[in-house]
Amino acid sequence: MRKITTFIAIAALSFSSIGCDRFLDIQPEGKIIPMNVEDYRKVLTSAYSQYPVHKSLTALRTDELTIDETLNEFNVYREIAMWKDSNNDQATAEFPWVAFYSVNFYLNQVINEGSKTMADSPEKNQILAEAYALRAYLYFDLVNLYGKPYNSATAATDRGVPISLEIDLEQVLKPSSVQAVYDQVHADMAKAEGLMVEEKQPAGINYRFSKTALKAFQARTALYQNDWNKALSYAQQVIAVKGELSNLNTTPTAPNHYASVESILALDNALNIAVQNVSYASPELISKYNTTTDKRFSLYFEKNGSKYKVIKGGTTDFRVSFRTAEMYFIQSEALLKLNRLSEAKEAILKVLKNRYTPDGYITVQNQINPMNTSDFMNFILEERFREFALEGHRWMDLRRADQKKIIHNVNGTDYILQQNDVRYTIEFPMSAKKNNPLL
Repeated sequence: MRKITTFIAIAALSFSSIGCDRFLDIQPEGKIIPMNVEDYRKVLTSAYSQYPVHKSLTALRTDELTIDETLNEFNVYREIAMWKDSNNDQATAEFPWVAFYSVNFYLNQVINEGSKTMADSPEKNQILAEAYALRAYLYFDLVNLYGKPYNSATAATDRGVPISLEIDLEQVLKPSSVQAVYDQVHADMAKAEGLMVEEKQPAGINYRFSKTALKAFQARTALYQNDWNKALSYAQQVIAVKGELSNLNTTPTAPNHYASVESILALDNALNIAVQNVSYASPELISKYNTTTDKRFSLYFEKNGSKYKVIKGGTTDFRVSFRTAEMYFIQSEALLKLNRLSEAKEAILKVLKNRYTPDGYITVQNQINPMNTSDFMNFILEERFREFALEGHRWMDLRRADQKKIIHNVNGTDYILQQNDVRYTIEFPMSAKKNNPLL
């Protein structure tokens, strides 16, 4: 039986690769010895910098992308597009596992040891707050990758992921329930909220958590748990301090750019260069846009022969985790679920006014006005498809909404993800299961 030792050893090796050997000496008992706020900021920066790049891989499972079969890299990603999670070809990329628990190791070190060794100061509180917030975000991502979508009726028995909060070489990694993981996410967010100092982070270091980013995270978490009152409250709190939207009629910058007025947390590499290079936007995704009146289209896609390449990712300029538009979408969906249909329409129209040409906006208004609750819910999901294309939302939206049937053609063969298919929950990676039979 493999223990958490494996992950700590890998994490320890990762520390040395970032040039921080001065204070990150590994001691015989397996612990590191940073001492002051400067040291722990570097440890935390390491955690941020090594946060897993997993959202690009989930995009390959959605209706957002098709793979270029002419490239050598095709074999790395084809089985992901086939929803084949077991008995994979050795060339197939794995969804991250060790990377998550390596980052978790850094965060546990900051939380457990930094709280003792750093001198009391606002800087200490901010570092600890960010560590708690990032650990909460990590487990939120993990449970939404490898656990079933949150269902209050079954979450206490649905299998989640292992939770590791201590630096303990003998700790056995056993999966906790989905409910237990969400409970831990909320506990860490509460700790972060009590310690956070910075209201917002300036562009360039806005990969770091702030009070506003934490509220945005709380809004998304409430949305995923169908807690509509809290989702609405948190979204409105964010909008109150970070409500500006990027007007695409006047601004030639994609709203998911780290320097956009909408950027709240610019951490995730949601579409990395490798997946960008090996893929095209799916015909289904392209068909969802009005290419004449939707100003997002030319910022998101570029014609390449008869297909379209996605151009809203691929570099660090497009790191995005939370942005303002998402808060309006959460506000709209929560209002709708609370039977406040007219207010829900008003909320989403604030975004769309900044996305369509003036004529296009009038057309969208006229489409929305007569919609009933069911029609408008479908409209919200379709607009989320357009607005957040290739930002890591689609797989999660499919999981929590209708889990629709998807067909991918790979090497001339149709592969089908049936509606409500069990493969809407990704299996633990084979390497993780080999190392730990409890998974």
